[in-house]
Amino acid sequence: MTKSSKSELIRSLTLTGATMIVAGSMIGSGIFRKPATMAGQLLSPELLLIVWIAAGLITLVGALINAEIAGMIDSTGGQYIYLREMYGDFTAYMYGWSILSVIQTGSQAAIAYVFAEYLNSYLLIGGLPESFAGYEIYMPFVGMIKPFAEFGTKSIAIIVTLFLTGVNYIGVFFGGIVQTLVTFVKIASIIGLSILIFLLGDGSAANFTTGFDLPHESTSNLISVFGLALAGAFWAYDGWNNVTFVSGEIKNPQRNVPLALIYGTLIVIAVYVFINMAFLYVLPVDEMKNSDLVARTAAEKIFGLAGGTVISIAVIISAFGALNGSILATARVQFAMARKGMFFESLGSVHPKFATPHISLLVQGIWSAVLVLSGSFDTISDYVIFAAWLFYMLGAFGIFILRRKMPDAPRKFKMWGYPWTPAIFVIFSFLFLVNTIISDTENAMMGLMLILSGLPFYFYIRYRNKKQEGTVQRDEENSSN
Repeated sequence: MTKSSKSELIRSLTLTGATMIVAGSMIGSGIFRKPATMAGQLLSPELLLIVWIAAGLITLVGALINAEIAGMIDSTGGQYIYLREMYGDFTAYMYGWSILSVIQTGSQAAIAYVFAEYLNSYLLIGGLPESFAGYEIYMPFVGMIKPFAEFGTKSIAIIVTLFLTGVNYIGVFFGGIVQTLVTFVKIASIIGLSILIFLLGDGSAANFTTGFDLPHESTSNLISVFGLALAGAFWAYDGWNNVTFVSGEIKNPQRNVPLALIYGTLIVIAVYVFINMAFLYVLPVDEMKNSDLVARTAAEKIFGLAGGTVISIAVIISAFGALNGSILATARVQFAMARKGMFFESLGSVHPKFATPHISLLVQGIWSAVLVLSGSFDTISDYVIFAAWLFYMLGAFGIFILRRKMPDAPRKFKMWGYPWTPAIFVIFSFLFLVNTIISDTENAMMGLMLILSGLPFYFYIRYRNKKQEGTVQRDEENSSN
């Protein structure tokens, strides 16, 4: 590293590393936790597989939209920079604030929670006395939360979050190596488990279908439960855009970022559908819905307790990798905001030795640890998804704006099926958000409150910037006189 580079980030991530950030950020806790929740909502193996495929294809459309934009705009900060080009400072700021306040920090908290759940099933670290564990805090529109409940699990989640923050504090190259290795391990583990289930499991292909014979509780409110199940699948697919946050640290980004988005998303769709078919092969949907740690239950069906231990280790590695990928990528958003004068200046600083956005990493890590205390895995993941899809919708609509605003800009990749595919994505996103507000009001409101909490900071930063501009202008006028 040269001396001149010490105030800037370094381009050290290859296409493989970028693809592993996409896949590794997506494959984390959701695929091992959400199938049980979704099975309980849908009560149908056919609908369960349809939801996984549909959510994957919709996610792919979102990734392809971002691939076109990433091929045009090369800058650390990713979607924050894209939204700034599309809509201006206010929308970009609200997105960047949401990344810090809920979308990615909440995602990190939920992933760390699953890591801790599996690990603590062996460590058996107890919680606090009931006088502390039962303590409740009321949040308007949300209800009561218990920050100290299940504190043994939460303490592990906080420790691993802060540890990986430290790993990425040391350098993106080291964090990228960790990400690549861990992602290869967890993809191999999932595929290996699936193959073993089919080869050795005492299961039945009859579990894949019930002839769409849905129980009354599903048919009476099908749109609502389908939407809730999609939210669970979207959580498992979420994280595909993390690679855009570090585009300023990727070699040949206008080629490699779009390719990483496409390759990474396709890999994850194939892996998710395969593992869910394997789960269903040995766990009929009525049994799956009662197993929170569904991968462990499936492995125990074949290998007994030893198999459950092996897969628990794989889940722990998987969640560890997803958490690392999110921490590595996300801190670059606050960094980019600060560099553009749209956040606190200290978050735009680069460590003089490690060339990382160290202050941004520390702030992100501390807030993620705080969010661990806000609820259970399902609670945290549900309000994260509402917030994330609000901005996915705005980002997808922005492709129409950029086609008009920057018609002659070189595009390494063009969105397939334009304008119909992005239009369908925008309409779907809007309907998904409306359904979430109706069917999961408390978690939607939690996400919305965390988004809106950034407004006072926005107006303060605008006031600060105008004051600084006025001071500079007066100094220039005085010097000329």
